[in-house]
Amino acid sequence: MSGMTPMMKQYLKTKEEYPECILFYRLGDFYEMFFEDAKLASKELELTLTGKDCGLEERAPMCGVPYHSAEVYLDKLVLKGYKVAIAEQVEDPKLAKGLVKREVVRIVTPGTITSSNVLKDDKNNYLLSISYLSNHFGIAAVDISTGDFFVTQADSVHELYDEISRYSPSEVICNHAFKISTAELDVLKNQYGFGISFLDDQYYNEKECRNIISRQFNISAGERPGFFAMPEGIISAGAALRYLYETQKSSCPNIQSINYYSCGEYMIMDAGSKRNLELFETMREKKKYGSLLWVIDKTRTAMGARLLRSYIEQPLINTDAIEKRHESVAEFLDRYIDRQELGEYLSSVYDLERLIGRISSGLAGTKDMLALAASLKMLPHIKNIINTFSSRLICSLNQDFDVLEDVYELIFNSISEDAPALLKEGGIIKSGYSDEIDKLRSAGSEGKNWLAKLETKERKKTGIKTLKIKYNKVFGYYFEVTNSYKASVPDYFIRRQTLANAERYTTTELAEIEELILGANGKLIELEYSVFNLIREKTAAQVARIQASAKTIAAFDVLISFANAAYKYNYVKPSINSKGIISIKEGRHPVVERMIKNEAFIANDTFLDNAKNRMGIITGPNMAGKSTYMRQNALIVLMAQIGAFVPAKSADICICDRIFTRVGASDDLGSGQSTFMVEMNEVADILKNATKNSFIILDEIGRGTSTFDGLSIAWAVVEHISNTKILGAKTLFSTHYHELTELEGSISGVNNYCILVKESGDNITFLRKIIKGGADKSYGIQVAKLAGIPENVIKRAKELLEELSGADIANNARVIASGKGYKPVPRQDELEASQLSIFDTVKDDEIISEIRDIDLSVITPIDALNTLYRLQNTVKNRV
Repeated sequence: MSGMTPMMKQYLKTKEEYPECILFYRLGDFYEMFFEDAKLASKELELTLTGKDCGLEERAPMCGVPYHSAEVYLDKLVLKGYKVAIAEQVEDPKLAKGLVKREVVRIVTPGTITSSNVLKDDKNNYLLSISYLSNHFGIAAVDISTGDFFVTQADSVHELYDEISRYSPSEVICNHAFKISTAELDVLKNQYGFGISFLDDQYYNEKECRNIISRQFNISAGERPGFFAMPEGIISAGAALRYLYETQKSSCPNIQSINYYSCGEYMIMDAGSKRNLELFETMREKKKYGSLLWVIDKTRTAMGARLLRSYIEQPLINTDAIEKRHESVAEFLDRYIDRQELGEYLSSVYDLERLIGRISSGLAGTKDMLALAASLKMLPHIKNIINTFSSRLICSLNQDFDVLEDVYELIFNSISEDAPALLKEGGIIKSGYSDEIDKLRSAGSEGKNWLAKLETKERKKTGIKTLKIKYNKVFGYYFEVTNSYKASVPDYFIRRQTLANAERYTTTELAEIEELILGANGKLIELEYSVFNLIREKTAAQVARIQASAKTIAAFDVLISFANAAYKYNYVKPSINSKGIISIKEGRHPVVERMIKNEAFIANDTFLDNAKNRMGIITGPNMAGKSTYMRQNALIVLMAQIGAFVPAKSADICICDRIFTRVGASDDLGSGQSTFMVEMNEVADILKNATKNSFIILDEIGRGTSTFDGLSIAWAVVEHISNTKILGAKTLFSTHYHELTELEGSISGVNNYCILVKESGDNITFLRKIIKGGADKSYGIQVAKLAGIPENVIKRAKELLEELSGADIANNARVIASGKGYKPVPRQDELEASQLSIFDTVKDDEIISEIRDIDLSVITPIDALNTLYRLQNTVKNRV
């Protein structure tokens, strides 16, 4: 380094402190990058790679971006997962002695970015901090753009995954001990697309973390004993704050409160269930259009949109809280005119949470301040209408609703509506707000008038008729008096220069005017910038008040959104019961009914309870609507528990602690798991984590393996779930194994339902109606015909079906279900025995031996059919 230039030495020293970051190094009007950073940035940002002499034998690779448009390039890098350190000039180059001092003023990462160009209005951008300690996980989720901060503790990897799914973080930090937990890091990164950073253990020091929490929120263990009793949560929260301090180079003043909750305080849905129910995006296209959120999101504000998403992520399980939301929605629904007027006001409210976040961090410009003022202007109008409402939740929200008139007046009276975006252009502050600014501004436009008035005044005062005010670059402004009037010059005139036939003077007043005129523009810009900063600081001091009002506005917005959806789509207020009953009359799928255009949606009833109607086994052909029916019930339950009205004629819903769905088939090739393995993993999670208060949706269990294996697994799963001593959860179970319909009457609480189908010869019509009873066939060939399978294939399929249908599996299923030797929850060896019991009508040891010897991993489908055909004929001949 001895031969390097001083500037490059300064650069390398800064880079050493931030090795994981791309360093934006301010040089004049550009942010420059050097060496490996330059190579990487030039590739990612498609910039020209140049070089710079730095005292080495070869020129240092270099690329750069203009400082005034750097945000665009910064955003691109962060979206690609990079961290960027911004090194600014922290002293005026004109005043610097030698090399200009530079410091890193901010580090931008995927989890700490605040750019409005990158952040989605309707979604939080969470940084997640995870600590692993004594087989427990501490979880802290913070959104620096809004100030939201949540902390909880997970007692298992499954709970951890649920929380990660809830927040969908863009960045994760964790302690090194997390590496030895059973969490699969690669799976997490691939599934959610976030980066993981392992921080030094000092970040996760419990004592230091407790001190950080106490200082940030001004709380003690005595005030929040429950929170401070959870060391994992404290450690994760403290580590998150320390990370933010270091990246933001500030105390994060917009993080004003911390919210601790238990994982059991809300309904839990794992990532698979959210995906299967298409709550936020469609499974195939990953778009909002076609999701539940698309249907019910009628919010007018960004805060409301984010809150609605959090409601869907965290359905309530407290009956009183749910009913308060329902009451509020009902009141908004009944007051159409007020609801419409409130909607108009809400449409004019900008994102208060992110605005005050940028203001408190010192990043806000004039547009942010004016947007805040425009939003605050709406609050008194909103409150005037809300004052007339009487439902419990609305009144509770309104009680502390601060309309922030003082903050509005501060900004309205000070910042010009035409203020430029760049703060160093002037024209920011309104006339009349600052006498000093007004005086400087007048100096630029009225300087000549001031000089003329002063000249006239002094002529009259001194009697010197030839007195004139003149200007040159050397002396500036001065009075010029001819020698004939030298005796009339007053004492307060100060001589500046003597000429052959005249004298030049100045006065205190002229000097002041001169200073105003000559330094007005530069001083005006600096003064306006200084005053703007003071106004911004005064506004930032009200961050807690503004955040509280933003939360209130968001809550109003969501409740009104629910009312608008109910009004538009004919939803009804559900009842909440404590009897364990789910009773839905004429329920509809909220999304499907909006998507179909050429036909009416067929509504269906549902009744489940904790006694005789715990499980419904649903049979019928593909495409008939089984999956739609099951999902609509899960969505109706979820909608009821988030406080929304539901698509039905009536609904009486019990509180469900979890919703589980196992729908469809998919490979997970990235982790080497087949379709069947994915299915079995999902079923295993359900059986391990469901409770008697859960609502389970199972679609086609066991279809990914052989018929007998699949039927046996599906059968055993039905027995396990329906057994009240083990689980007894309310369940809808669709299947093509018609043999399972034999369980009705054999297992308490199991009932058969099927999709009504109209047959006309070889053609079928789906009537989409759920009725009592079981289907006796799958109509698979008819569905294949509808799909356009060639006629010769359809014909051959019919022939094969007739040949294969001789195997009387259904009859043997009745034998199993009849109760002879029946056990509700068989052990593994008993399950294997139950699979073989299907063959009880065949007592030939040779046939059984042959079946046992078949290697299923190598046999081809056609060989399997031929073998089955031969064995079937053998059995028929011997019976």
